[in-house]
Amino acid sequence: MRYLLKGGTVVSGRGTRRADVLVEDEKILQVGRSLRDPLARVVDVSGKLLLPGFIDAHTHFDLDVCNTTTIDDFDSGTKSAIRGGTTTIVDFACPNKGESLRYGLDLWHKKADGNCWCDYGFHMTIDDWNPSIEKEIDDMYAEGISSFKMYMTYPAMMIGDEAMYKALKKLKEKGGICGVHCENSGVINALIEEKKAAGRMGVSSHPETRPDFLEAEAVSRLLRIAQAVDIPVVIVHLTNAATLSEVTAARRRGQKVYVETCPQYLVLDDSVYYNEDYSRAARYVCAPPIRKSEDCRALWAGLRKGEIQTVSTDHCAFTLAQKEAGRGDFTKIPGGLPGVEARGELVYSFGVATRKISLATMCRVLSENPAKLYGMFPRKGILAPGADADIVVYDPKADHVLRAEDMQSRAGYTPYEGFVTRGSVSQVWLRGQLAVENGQVLGGQRGRYIVRGKNML
Repeated sequence: MRYLLKGGTVVSGRGTRRADVLVEDEKILQVGRSLRDPLARVVDVSGKLLLPGFIDAHTHFDLDVCNTTTIDDFDSGTKSAIRGGTTTIVDFACPNKGESLRYGLDLWHKKADGNCWCDYGFHMTIDDWNPSIEKEIDDMYAEGISSFKMYMTYPAMMIGDEAMYKALKKLKEKGGICGVHCENSGVINALIEEKKAAGRMGVSSHPETRPDFLEAEAVSRLLRIAQAVDIPVVIVHLTNAATLSEVTAARRRGQKVYVETCPQYLVLDDSVYYNEDYSRAARYVCAPPIRKSEDCRALWAGLRKGEIQTVSTDHCAFTLAQKEAGRGDFTKIPGGLPGVEARGELVYSFGVATRKISLATMCRVLSENPAKLYGMFPRKGILAPGADADIVVYDPKADHVLRAEDMQSRAGYTPYEGFVTRGSVSQVWLRGQLAVENGQVLGGQRGRYIVRGKNML
């Protein structure tokens, strides 16, 4: 089937231009002015923006954590994703300590295969290091896994400095890329003990025991380990100015560092944790926590200057009932927020429409850069001949109010309740098929597993 999307403005990482997009079956055939094709069905997109399908390279669907399971599995999670313009997600396959990487990968395939509304891939979590796991790294590449993740916090998943060094050495040998969750676990635990001893068990103790400088310290330590290995790394969900300055220092030393941030760190501030209503405060608990308004400004500036390469969501959704587990003990609140559906509209509304960033920057951080960083470019991340026909049609005049009742997520709430967007996603095309129109998800679960190559950013 051929479609001709006519009359829109095509957005790329270099800028915008008036152009039509001709699609045949799953691929883009041509992008240009005044295209004609008598065999194509014309779709009028006059006055609208055409962006490459968004890529969310940081989701947690169907994850067992905090003695519970995230409420969004690959069905509801990817349905939420595609409704918001995300045509590809990269989730985290997470074997437990003592389990093989193969076991973790097979488990995640069982969870995801046949259940996804958008295309998907996996990062592999490394939470242990031994000769057996080292041998498995080669197998992961053969399975299309070219990116990994390590944690510097959470006892069940964290890995020590020595093991991290050895793991990074192996990934360098393979040309791999690794994202790292950076917080100083030891000092955080000490601060938690102090809060408990003082009887300070409310939600506000969560951000106070995970301050920005402990994130900055962990990033600094990671970057020195990476310097010893001479390997690029990804700082996932970076939240604040102090941490960004550590990245800047490493880049001045000649290191290559990639940075990801998330919408919650761009549009919310830490006042959310000080609401006297437990439920209204607990719903925002995530790690690292939401920071101060000056950190929001620093992150927008970092996006504008190209210091931050991607905006993902760290979508890790729990219901408010699940969040109740921490009433009376903030350490038991399941950490994570829903957000995959709202990301594109938030970045446009609070970044592009307010002139903090350009449309080209939006395209880079939501589409082009993650496609390059995680080995999917030029199949994904660009509107060009030969690319997958993953297209977001954005109507800049169709403002609306974000409401939980309209979301596909099963969380039952959105951190952005009542936010008024500037424009909205009006259509989403997944590999040449119309998947979303005017907020309605069409068709069925057509997502495919994406075999990924090496970093091209």
